Amino acid sequence: HLCTCGDGCESIEGCEQIKMNNFLQVLQSDRILLSDGSTGVELQNRGLPPEKNPAEYNISHPQIVQQLHKEYFEAGSDIVETNTFGGNRISLGHYDLQNRVGEISTKSAELVRGVCPPDRFVAGSVGPTGEILEPLGTMTTQDCYDVFAEQVEALAQAGVDVIFVETMMAAEEAEIAIQVVKERTELPVVATMTFEKGNVGLRTQWGVDIATAVARLSQVGADVIGSNCGRGFDEMIEIIEEMRPLTTKPIIAQSNAGIPESVNGVSVYKETPEWIVPKAEKLLQLGVNILGGCCGTGPNHIRKMRSLVDKFNC
Repeated sequence: HLCTCGDGCESIEGCEQIKMNNFLQVLQSDRILLSDGSTGVELQNRGLPPEKNPAEYNISHPQIVQQLHKEYFEAGSDIVETNTFGGNRISLGHYDLQNRVGEISTKSAELVRGVCPPDRFVAGSVGPTGEILEPLGTMTTQDCYDVFAEQVEALAQAGVDVIFVETMMAAEEAEIAIQVVKERTELPVVATMTFEKGNVGLRTQWGVDIATAVARLSQVGADVIGSNCGRGFDEMIEIIEEMRPLTTKPIIAQSNAGIPESVNGVSVYKETPEWIVPKAEKLLQLGVNILGGCCGTGPNHIRKMRSLVDKFNC
């Protein structure tokens, strides 16, 4: 695929203008983008043992991982995330893989890029460390920064178009991850926190409310903010209803397909592709700029969302 940006690039893959700028340019054009769905659950459906770290599958089962990425693009995803949600040094350390951050990140980006059409995007997935920052925990701010920097720099060097800092519960940890992206790369950053409804309203498990999340993620430089994971599409609608009036930034919503239920010993998500259609349409009506799915959503969910997004982009 030859590049036509005018800068003399030999290919789409080598075009810095496309890599660095096009993602935000597309969002600024008011075009709604569609991301992918679940990675971990889908890989478990394809043979990944529940006790294994999904990121290791990039090395041991690359064909399976890449086939999933390919199916998401074929279903209509504009953005597909790398299989690196648990790819930081601390998370990998639980599986004695702490010294393979760079290898796993690079391979994951290559797997997505290898099936990514020229007009779509590869997002580097960065999840929480799983540790607690001082003073409540033992992880220092510098240690947290260094953990994120190792993974983010590897993903950036491997050629992702954007970094997704996702499923964050603590505002401080999210801020550090965003800071890393801004200081160590020239990539845009999408930041999401996970909220659940309790007696005091919608909060993360660490007690962060939506207004606080919007203010803090915006202040530290997130280009897109929003929510992912959670309990299902109905709750995501409530989250976006509260979030949209608080910011002019682009918003992303990636909901779970509900809460998994055990059926004959197997976890089953009950929010089917057909069931989510009016829910996803409502999210678009509320002003979501990037729509996608999380745990329990697969290529069939994304295919349904594609039809809705196309209608809104007309």
